[in-house]
Amino acid sequence: MVICGATATGKSGLALNLAKRLPGVILSADSRQVYREFNIGTAKPTLDEQRQVPHKLIDICDPTVTLTLAEYQQQAQAIIATLQEQTAQSVCQSPEAAPVGDARLPIPLLVGGTGLYIRSVVRGLKIPQVEPQPDLRSQLTSLGQSLCYAFLKQVDAASAHKIHPNDQVRTLRALEVYYVTGQPISIQQGEKPPNYPILQIGLDCQAENTSTDRLTQRIQTRTNQMIADGFVEEVEYLCQRYGSDLPLLSTLGYQEIGQYLAGQSTLEEAIALTILHTRQFAKRQRTWFRADPTIHWFDADDANLLERVWETICQFEQR
Repeated sequence: MVICGATATGKSGLALNLAKRLPGVILSADSRQVYREFNIGTAKPTLDEQRQVPHKLIDICDPTVTLTLAEYQQQAQAIIATLQEQTAQSVCQSPEAAPVGDARLPIPLLVGGTGLYIRSVVRGLKIPQVEPQPDLRSQLTSLGQSLCYAFLKQVDAASAHKIHPNDQVRTLRALEVYYVTGQPISIQQGEKPPNYPILQIGLDCQAENTSTDRLTQRIQTRTNQMIADGFVEEVEYLCQRYGSDLPLLSTLGYQEIGQYLAGQSTLEEAIALTILHTRQFAKRQRTWFRADPTIHWFDADDANLLERVWETICQFEQR
């Protein structure tokens, strides 16, 4: 099962309640929650929440190491396979099989807003096993995007056709894969969907007007709570421990607070920028997930959200 949507739509809270009912195991699909010590700014489940329900794919990597999409996919698939094996053994021991909610059948809940993480599992993306090559990327970057894109058209015309000429990130990745493997990334990619059914639940907040929509209000509330919970102190500690040039410290929220700590802005300005940039990021997330017609959408502010989602789950299980 998948629970997805833009940031601050309440995915974690819904997942926690569902996992208690099913019961379930929560697999984080957040590209920053995988890193240790990045807690408040990533809205990582608290230790108390993690004690209530098993959580996986949280705190599995040091901040100084880059976890690749392929590595995430492998770990997620391994956990799901283990849970499936447990379920199969339970059914063999009890042929009458258990309904939804039986403790013998733990259900994996893939929860988060990192669309590519979710897609890698749901669609079974075939991902080239090539780790980031910092030196190669640095050399290519120094050549300029125009020349790199010209190289890509020569070695992998199919990828160049799909990649915008100004998309440096994807251009560099395609060249990186080609120079490391000797094969175009376009022939190494593809999909191999899993053989088990997947129910995808999406949470959304429709904008009521351009200035004070519900999602912005949620983001404001969460950002202020992060500050109250010690987000500034967290960023200060991480800067002292790893240095302010740590790539993760240039991500959403951490960068804005880091600028405040460096004397480049006031705390009020840093908070306002965090809210603004988070809202912009949420719009991109919403666009990504809305493009998937298989997702069942629910209003994040529905007073009966849990029961409506539960009804959908029960209907899905009865198919």
